[in-house]
Amino acid sequence: MDDFEKYIKENKALFDVHKADKSKLWENIESGLNKPESKTKIIKLWSNPLFKVAATVIIALGVFSIINISIVGGASKNIQNNVALQELNDINSHYKGLVAYQVRLVNKNTQLSPEEKKEFLSFMDELDIEYEILKEELQKNVDTERVLEAIVINYKKRIELIENLLEQINSSKKLDNDDAYTL
Repeated sequence: MDDFEKYIKENKALFDVHKADKSKLWENIESGLNKPESKTKIIKLWSNPLFKVAATVIIALGVFSIINISIVGGASKNIQNNVALQELNDINSHYKGLVAYQVRLVNKNTQLSPEEKKEFLSFMDELDIEYEILKEELQKNVDTERVLEAIVINYKKRIELIENLLEQINSSKKLDNDDAYTL
């Protein structure tokens, strides 16, 4: 400890000469509470006509903004839906014709038994069910880009199945023809 702290501790009693009169303190505090101070000026904002006009303008802008956002937001969803539906129509017009043509080729093929045709068409029916589910998801506005990609993949699977089947039929024809020439 330094000398100053020692001095304060040794002469502590000398500092306690004056004691605060609590009743006088409270009287001064209470008297100050009852008197309005002349320095403080109370401004009533609602009585000011300029403030009323500003508040009205702010509220009107807020309401207009909310209405505008909801209308524009709904319009943008409609635009997205229309774009997605247009893309779906384009995809359907391109791929449905291809799939229908190849299904007709499979149905007309004489080398396939009716059971094989039925089994093959059951795979196509499963892909049709998956397509309908994807179409419903597209209408629910789930991730439209991913759903459209999944629809294209679905069509590509159908075409790939048909092409594989036709390739197998053609390759078995080739083998049969090759066997005919063997001596």
